[in-house]
Formats: sequence, structure tokens, C-alpha cells
Amino acid sequence: MANKNLAKAKNAKNDEFYTQYHDIEKEINAYLEYNPDVFRGKTILLPCDDPEWSNFTLYFAQNFGALGLRKLISTSYAPESKKIKSFQPTLFEQQAPIYDADKSKTNGKIFVLEHDITGDGKINIEDLEWDYLQGDGDFRSDEVKKLRDEADIIITNPPFSLFREFLAWITEADKQFAIIGNMNAITYKEVFPLIKDNKIWLGNGFDHGNAYFRPIAQREYADGVYDDSTGLVKFRNCVWMTNIEHGRRHEPLKLMTMADNIRYSKHKDITSAEQPYPHYDNYDAIEVPYTDAIPSDYTGVMGVPISFLDKYCPEQFEIIGITDRQNTSKLRTKKYTAEDSPKYNDLNARSVLLINGNYIQVYARILIRKRQ
Repeated sequence: MANKNLAKAKNAKNDEFYTQYHDIEKEINAYLEYNPDVFRGKTILLPCDDPEWSNFTLYFAQNFGALGLRKLISTSYAPESKKIKSFQPTLFEQQAPIYDADKSKTNGKIFVLEHDITGDGKINIEDLEWDYLQGDGDFRSDEVKKLRDEADIIITNPPFSLFREFLAWITEADKQFAIIGNMNAITYKEVFPLIKDNKIWLGNGFDHGNAYFRPIAQREYADGVYDDSTGLVKFRNCVWMTNIEHGRRHEPLKLMTMADNIRYSKHKDITSAEQPYPHYDNYDAIEVPYTDAIPSDYTGVMGVPISFLDKYCPEQFEIIGITDRQNTSKLRTKKYTAEDSPKYNDLNARSVLLINGNYIQVYARILIRKRQ
């Protein structure tokens, strides 16, 4: 069935949790700037989506011709299968000849854009056709797996609670993708080896590192998180993860030498510390607490914040490991016992600094080394 009311229906609802259009456009433009034909002739799948409201569906449908797509597929999850059941069928769905009140609750939906069905000589949002899925639209179902296997590229904002499983679902099929996740997912044992081996990387990212989403349901938020004027919720730790090339990841960081950092850094704990770059007690590496404080002339291993990956250039640095027991057992130089410090239950979980006789545990650090 042709969609002539999708844009109107999308604008009528404001109680869902969705990615903003300009964030999607900004990310996709980064891939296009690197390779203008990256999507040409490709089938794109947008799973974990709600096509009636989704800006993902809206963006790719509106830009179908400009991107040179072969086919666009978007699937939704059945309302009755969601944790938050704020369900009301749209007028777009209710006015369709295939509308089924029961299936509307229990079945997912599939939207397909492939042909010019309006006869206006172009393929765009007016040519979207839809139907009910046989099941509830869970990405793990055989029905949606079949769509995954048909697609060339998968793009979506999956449930954060299922991020590990969703990424595995993509990588087992060896697909290109761009998905949104939590920055801390970088440290997951299922994710970091892929980053280390240069199989996935961070995308172009959100403006100033801040992501704004429309919430799925109204609830209480901490001060500064929810904006009443826009109806958006702010997240500081969201990133795009992808295996699609973009130019920014090949731009080397501009860095100062260690001596210049100690003299000119804007960080007082670099310029004023007795040991500005202390050596870890349990790793053969130095602590670098800020990406912009990475010394350009140090050739050994350095521990840097996970946010470094947002500026990581693979031609400039090599990723050696991460300060985590499961991922870097070969890089660790020391194991602690319970007697080493009663202050921490498990010093072995992260890197440790020994300062004035006290063990100081450090947040997760990525271990890198400058390429020669």
C-alpha cells in the first residue's frame, strides 16, 4: 500500500524514543563525503524501527534516489511485545485496506520501498508499501534474519540492553552497518576485540558529543537531562559504531611533545603534578588521562580514556589492548592479592597507580602505541 500520510502521522506523535533526523543525516553525510557511492545499488535494512514514526525510515525514503538505493526495508516490533505498551494504531494504519486490529497489536510490520508505484517517475516516500510480519518483528526471529541476510547494510538505533546480542547478530552475517550504542559498550568483551582488530570503529558522532532523543514514555529525569521546551532527553555517552569508512577517522591528532604538554597543557593535573605521566603498577604503560595530552614523542604503551576512540586514527596509533582482565591478560605485568589493599575488592579489574604508597584504581583505559 502506498504511504501518503506517513510524514503527517509521524509529526502527530511525541511520546516515543526516537533518533533525530539531523543526527541521522549528519552521520550518513560523513560516509557519503568519503565515498559518494557507498549506498549505490545497496539494500538497506532498518530493524528495531517503527516505520510510521521513524526518522531512519523517513531519511532513507526521502533520499532513496539521491543515494542510489536498490531497496529499503524497515521493520517494527509488535506493540504487545514491547516493555512499554503505549500503543495506539495510527490513522495511516487504520485507514489501510489490510488493517487488522488484532495483528496491529501482536505482529510487527514491514515497510518496503523499491518501485515507483505512484507513476510520478521517481521512487520516494510516497511509494512505501507495508504489510504485517508473520511474527512480532524480533530481530532474532527467522523472519527478520532472512531480511538481514538479504540486506547489504543495516542501520538503526537498537535497544541498548540488547546491544551485545544485536551486534553479534550483524557480525555473524558479515554485513556493513551503522548503529547507535552506549560509549561504555566499547569495553564489552564482545565488542572491544572487533575494535582492536579494526573490524569496527566509531562513526562521525553526535554534535559536541551530545545525543538528543525523544523519549518513549514520560517519566522523571535528572536536572539538565530532559528539556521541556523541546521534549528531548539528552545523553552524553552515545556513539555511532560502524564498519563503514568515513574521512574523520583518518585525520591524525595534532599533539604536543611530552615536555610541551607538561609546560602548556590546559589540564592542571598535567602541568602541576609531580608525576604528570605516571607508570601503572600493573601494566607496562603510562597513564594519559586526556586525549589531548597524548605526547607526540612517546614511543611506549599509553593508557588513554575510551573516549580516545572518537579521535582514533589507525594510521597514527596502534591499539594494543584494554585494561580489563578478560581482554588484556597478556599485557598485565602484575596480579594483586586481597592483602594488597583492603580498600578495593578487586584491584585486578583495572589499571592501578601506586601513589605515595596507596593503590589508586583508574577507569577503563585503552592501551595504545604510536606507529613508527
